[in-house]
Amino acid sequence: MAGAVAITVVVLLIFLDEDIGKSKKKPPLRSILSKSASINRLSAARFFLFGSRDIWFVVALPVFLADELGWSNQGVGGFLAVWVIGYGIVQSFAPRVLGRGGAQVDEVKAAQHWALILLGVTVLIAVAAGIDVATTAAVVGGLIVFGVVFAMNSSLHSYLILAYADDDDVAIDVGFYYSANAAGRLVGTLLSGMLYLWGGLDLALWGSAAFVALTWLVTLRLPALPENVSVSLASIEGGD
Repeated sequence: MAGAVAITVVVLLIFLDEDIGKSKKKPPLRSILSKSASINRLSAARFFLFGSRDIWFVVALPVFLADELGWSNQGVGGFLAVWVIGYGIVQSFAPRVLGRGGAQVDEVKAAQHWALILLGVTVLIAVAAGIDVATTAAVVGGLIVFGVVFAMNSSLHSYLILAYADDDDVAIDVGFYYSANAAGRLVGTLLSGMLYLWGGLDLALWGSAAFVALTWLVTLRLPALPENVSVSLASIEGGD
C-alpha cells in the first residue's frame, strides 16, 4: 500500500497541473459555514448518525468480540471486513429500494421514519446485550440489521443534501455537510473507547442509541423540500 501511494504521489507531482483546484480568491472562514437552516439541521443529523455507528463499531465491538466472546484476531477482522463489504452492497441498492416502483416519495418523512426504525433496532440490541440473552446472536445479528437500516438513513441524507443545497454554493454546502460527517465519526470513535472503558459494550450501545435519538429529533426539524427539486432518489449513492 505504501508503495502504491508513493507511485501515485510521484505521478501527481510530475503530471498534475499546479493550478488545478486553486481559487482565484480566498473566501473567509465564515463563508464556509452554511447560512441555510436546512443544511445546518441535516448536517447535525449526519453528525449524530455517523457518530452513532462508530460509537459501538470502531473500538467497543472488536474489543468485546475478542475479550468477552473469545474471538480470534482473524475472526474479528474477517467479520468486520465482511460487514463493511455487505454494508457497501446494501448501500448501493438502498436508493433503488427507497424509490422502488417509481412511486412518489416524501424523502423528509422517509428520513424521519428510517431514523426511528434505527433507534428501535439500536435499543433492542442494547437491551438484549444488557440482559445477557443470546449475546453473540444479539450483537452479531443486530449489527447486520443495524447496517441495513443505517444504509437507508445514509442514502436518504445523501439525497437531501443535494436537494437542499443552493445551486450557486453547492460545493460549499456539500463540503460543510461532509465535514459534519467526518466530525461525527471522530467523536464517535473517541466515545467508543471511552464508553467501553467506563461501562463495556452495554454503555457503548446506549451511547449509540442516544446519538440515534438525537438524529431522529433533528430530522423532525427538517423543512419540506423545495418544489423545484429535480434530483432523482434512485441516482443517489450513500455516504461512507
